[in-house]
Amino acid sequence: MTEPVEGFLSEWASAERAGDTAKLETLLTEDFTAVGPLGFILPRQGWLARHRDGDLTYQTFTVDEVQARLLGEAAVVTARNNTRGSYRGHPVPEAVRATVILVSHAGEWKLAGMHMSFIAGTPGAPSIPGATSHPASEKSIA
Repeated sequence: MTEPVEGFLSEWASAERAGDTAKLETLLTEDFTAVGPLGFILPRQGWLARHRDGDLTYQTFTVDEVQARLLGEAAVVTARNNTRGSYRGHPVPEAVRATVILVSHAGEWKLAGMHMSFIAGTPGAPSIPGATSHPASEKSIA
């Protein structure tokens, strides 16, 4: 039942990994909007420009732990997005949890929106609140 959704996600992940803006243009709705893990909003053209301008490159881009709910002509997907890459020379987070909204137009899935959140404790994510960053060999003096 969710095979077409998983097929779409695989196709999208391949286009992202390759920076294939021509393919991504066919996969995104005209009103696509993404919310990044720091709360920034990227409309369709901003999303595409990340690759077009060469600011974003990926060596790895996968979508795992997919849970899809089909709701008529829409699907709400939660997944783990694993990446290795850089944005303007700085490493991107290696893992985010993503909520992806897909819509079906004439039997073809399109990406309408997504929201990403850091996964605490993964490389590139902010520190876990309250976690100590002292190596075990350091001792505090009270």
